[in-house]
Amino acid sequence: MADLQRLAIAPQQIDRQQVFLTVEQQHYLGRVLRLGIGDQFIVMDGKGKWWLAKLTPDISGKTELTAVLEQEISIQNELPIELILISALPKGNNFDEVVRQSTELGVTHILPVISSRTLLKPSPQKLKRWGKIANEAAEQSERQVVPKIRETVEYSAALSLFEHQNLSTKYHKYICVARNNYPLLLENLLDTESVESVVIATGPEGGWTNGEIEAAIATGFQAVSLGKRILRAVTAPLVALSLVAGVLERQKIYSNSDS
Repeated sequence: MADLQRLAIAPQQIDRQQVFLTVEQQHYLGRVLRLGIGDQFIVMDGKGKWWLAKLTPDISGKTELTAVLEQEISIQNELPIELILISALPKGNNFDEVVRQSTELGVTHILPVISSRTLLKPSPQKLKRWGKIANEAAEQSERQVVPKIRETVEYSAALSLFEHQNLSTKYHKYICVARNNYPLLLENLLDTESVESVVIATGPEGGWTNGEIEAAIATGFQAVSLGKRILRAVTAPLVALSLVAGVLERQKIYSNSDS
């Protein structure tokens, strides 16, 4: 099954064992991938489930192709905890890469924010584009879950989401800051065995302002460093999430070996 193509769909596209494909998905499977009637592929619902599916003709005549689910696939490629990225929007279309790379690294939620130094004011169409990129990246990286991307909000509004947390959930919250003497993020991640959620905040070009850093600390975030070098706004999320994923994957491997 490793060589089969993967397709992320919305859960509501499934009715019993039938998958109702959109026109765009039919084009992708039939014209781009050149799959035909009877060919198999993998369906992902973005919520954690995979199935082996087979292309069939649509007997109703409403569309060209449909698919049926043949077998549920048991797979576990997700990180053991919730991983949330708060990212100040970089200039241009650079946030496309942030979405793509963070999806590959295992993020579960992405919160694009407008900070004091943000240069980009995204259009409503951007959210749809980012969702499509996340879907494609989830398919490519064999994710079970497609990250949820929230609408762009002001930085202060994003912080407020983590101000009054459910006490039953164990959060570790970090804001990454350049040009400082804060402890390294990696050092703080080494003790995450009892954590249920990690929140990472990375800044825009020019970095966070002192006021933004202080506001995050007041909300319970710990200020951390990603090293002595100054990273681009699109590089910082990649570095931070790579560190988190590496530590969690290592703990997951050792936990499985102990059991």
